[in-house]
Amino acid sequence: MAIDRISSSIASGIDSSSAPRTTAVDFGSALERVVAAVDGSAGEANQAIGRMVDGTGDVHEAMIALQRADTLLQLTVQIRNKLVQAYQDVMRMPV
Repeated sequence: MAIDRISSSIASGIDSSSAPRTTAVDFGSALERVVAAVDGSAGEANQAIGRMVDGTGDVHEAMIALQRADTLLQLTVQIRNKLVQAYQDVMRMPV
């Protein structure tokens, strides 16, 4: 199912293991992968809607793709909000 593909693409940017990593992951590239996953999810949702309109796709498939894209977008917005808040907190620190 397509849900496994998205969860694996996000999980590739985030490692939940407590073992130290031997290779450093650039924050920018990890963020780029998350944004690419969100963009890909939106594209899949658009394709699912197109198939539904053509009559070749299923309504359930389109709704699941839409919900997945919406959830990923909300997650990305929350990450952005936290990053902006952290930046503002650092900039307010007295020197």
